Amino acid sequence: MRELPPSHPFDDDKLKEECGVFGVIGVKDAANFVALGLHALQHRGQEAGGIVAHDPVQGFNSARRFGYVRDNFTEASLMETLPGPLSIGHVRYSTAGSKGQTAIRDVQPFFGEFAMGGAAIAHNGNLTNANALRRELIERGSIFQSSSDSECIIHLMARSLQRSIAERMKDALRRVEGAFSIVAMTRTKLIGVRDPLGVRPLVLGRIGEGYALASETCALDIIGAEFMREIEPGEMVVIQDGEIESFRPFEPKKPRFCVFEHVYFSRPDSILQGRSVYETRRQIGVELARETPVEADLVCPVPDSGTPAAIGFSQESGIPYAMGIIRNQYMGRTFIEPTEQIRNMGVRLKLNVNRALIKGKRVVLVDDSVVRGTTSRKIKDMILDAGAKEVHFRIASPPTAWPCFYGVDTPDREKLLAAKMTEDEMCEYLGVDSLRFISLDGLYRAAGEAKGRDAANPAYCDACFSGEYPVAPSDMIEKGFALKAAE
Repeated sequence: MRELPPSHPFDDDKLKEECGVFGVIGVKDAANFVALGLHALQHRGQEAGGIVAHDPVQGFNSARRFGYVRDNFTEASLMETLPGPLSIGHVRYSTAGSKGQTAIRDVQPFFGEFAMGGAAIAHNGNLTNANALRRELIERGSIFQSSSDSECIIHLMARSLQRSIAERMKDALRRVEGAFSIVAMTRTKLIGVRDPLGVRPLVLGRIGEGYALASETCALDIIGAEFMREIEPGEMVVIQDGEIESFRPFEPKKPRFCVFEHVYFSRPDSILQGRSVYETRRQIGVELARETPVEADLVCPVPDSGTPAAIGFSQESGIPYAMGIIRNQYMGRTFIEPTEQIRNMGVRLKLNVNRALIKGKRVVLVDDSVVRGTTSRKIKDMILDAGAKEVHFRIASPPTAWPCFYGVDTPDREKLLAAKMTEDEMCEYLGVDSLRFISLDGLYRAAGEAKGRDAANPAYCDACFSGEYPVAPSDMIEKGFALKAAE
């Protein structure tokens, strides 16, 4: 799988966010709103970002940049080159395409000029049949400009015989497999689409007389937009002249929203499926305390993603909550040249132990996940070095034993700790007094499924925990990936 590029000197041993998409229509200088929306979605992708805008006089204009939104799309001189009442944008963390340093040609939104006019598209997710589609398209004469799976959609649209861009997009998306939440634009329309399973989020909001589409509700909040509803799985909305049309271009399927959005990816101040992400994560901590009790003196989160679950664990267990680890909020991804010595200090540059609080205590550390286990070991060492008497890990997700192929950058399966070790073996490997994960049933209960997980008909995509993929990862199977054997 993908190696960390030089701009990511410290591997924080987390599953990497997918991407974030945002679009606005019917407002003055829409690109400025898009820049704000992308800033709110920065947690979903920090490698690069792009904005496309359309002005009736100047036509389409675009800007693509590496790095953070705040460092690129806040300069007036740049934003003045993106005028118009209609704009879309994308923040990126690469999951498909080039496996080294991001190339500017891979930065979305992608743009295509069709017989009926131009169109731009921004995609969150991953197409599981992109390699097969790419081969077919190249054999038929398509010339690709990027290594991204998302570009397949543009080429499929170009080959469609439909008379409108929206219809061509329907044609194209019926050919693709996997996960896609898409925000697209023509000269006059803003378009939003979710795949039939609704794996990735997409929401609709209203701002004045205009409308916005976003990966998460927190991006609507930053521009003062009113949250209207989620785009439903398998739905396409086309917004033009203040009107919203809704279409159902795909065969209906039972939704399988990504449960890890509740655990980690989405911001805690967002709303998913009518539920507060923060409250779901707090409830995960409650379930975790019920399932995995322990005698201890303090409950400490691994900041920041473990904080809501740690609060819930503390409330349910009665063990005092404390900030035993402090995060350096000013640690940038390009802080210092990553020499070997500095790499070894990476975790300490991000996190520091509150020694006066930890010394002599039995500490429960609550984190959202364990991937490779490298960071967990380093954090455990820091806690023990500070004088902790015992260290107990409680993990707010089940063991991550399978890679994701729907828009999350995960290691090869053999690099996932839970794929090669039992829970007890992981505990020994990490060198902690105990290690326990929430059960899949417990996670489902915390996410609103009172009876837990229905094994015959699960409500979520939980393939990274269960190995049960709702869409066969055909490209990876072709490369030799072995699916879970039927039990």
